Amino acid sequence: MSAPLFGRYEATLDGLGRNSRLRELSGHQGIDFTSNDYLGLSRSPRLAAAISAAIEHGIPAGSGGSRLLHGNHWVHQLLEAEAAAFFGSERALYFGSGFSANVALFSCLPRRGDLIVYDELIHASVHDGISAGKADAVAARHNDVEAFDGAIRDWRRAGGKGRPWVAVESLYSMDGDRAPLVELLKIAERHGGFLVVDEAHATGVFGPGGRGLSSGLTRSDSLITLHTCGKALGVSGALVGLPAVLADYMVNRARNFIYSTAPSPLVAAGVREALRIVADEPERRQRLDTLRDFTAELLGSKLEISPSGSQIQPVMIGDNARALRVAARLQDEGFDIRAIRPPTVPDRTARLRLSITLNVDEGQIAAMIERLGAAIEEDRS
Repeated sequence: MSAPLFGRYEATLDGLGRNSRLRELSGHQGIDFTSNDYLGLSRSPRLAAAISAAIEHGIPAGSGGSRLLHGNHWVHQLLEAEAAAFFGSERALYFGSGFSANVALFSCLPRRGDLIVYDELIHASVHDGISAGKADAVAARHNDVEAFDGAIRDWRRAGGKGRPWVAVESLYSMDGDRAPLVELLKIAERHGGFLVVDEAHATGVFGPGGRGLSSGLTRSDSLITLHTCGKALGVSGALVGLPAVLADYMVNRARNFIYSTAPSPLVAAGVREALRIVADEPERRQRLDTLRDFTAELLGSKLEISPSGSQIQPVMIGDNARALRVAARLQDEGFDIRAIRPPTVPDRTARLRLSITLNVDEGQIAAMIERLGAAIEEDRS
């Protein structure tokens, strides 16, 4: 008798369940300690008003086609021009998501004969882009400048003739730590290559005027940045900032750009307003800094957890099942906190990922940390 039609899939799901790695969709309930809505813009009245005004002025919800066909709306182009000026790049391209943007970038720009050296903790979307491209690739130890430089030197000694691409996140999504961008840009320039900085979790939060951690770097033709619009900016999509010639190349060669229906012009109008809010309301970043420091002080004094230095704070648990149990206890107490498990993070590093946003206040943070300590102790007993 042949195996059941779904047998292979059921076996995989059973295996994930046995290892406490099975994922399930769930709604968000309780006080927000898990979203990436760092500046609280997703519910901003000003952002809602801008989108309402765009509707009244006839901006369509759907684009109706790809950017190279019917879907290229003037709002897309205006957003790209304003984003390039805001982030300090020669050009910008707007994509429907950060995942799509990373896949497009890494499958398109690095050519056959090039080498991509990526941080071992980089986003999954970069891995997918590399897999879809033609360049060779090698991982470097997390935030180890010498490992990046050594990988390129080894490649050159072995006969590598193309260009090296250094790929990092400016602020890592699961650890909350920062990349050594100044040193990495020097490496890319010294070897005649490019530095690609994924600013997903720094855009709107760090850098002068919320322009990201790469905004402090010297203007360089070797620098490419990616700014997602669905985290601190509160909307959706992603903006790739890059030299004009590379933007033109992606318009002609990036399959994710050419063959995807263009992002909603209405959403693009929302992103334009989000950039204005970031520029006009620095008090949002200042308030987030205050909450971040408050959280760090309490975690250190009450739970002896070292601060990450950012709004993303991991609480290391280690065991997958235990991380799920602690998260469930906190959810029962009214806190929306999730367990992060492999393969999203390395084996044996399951954790709770605390995300500090303007959707909470000091009292809620203090209550959460008190219950966090109790939940950890309860699970040990």
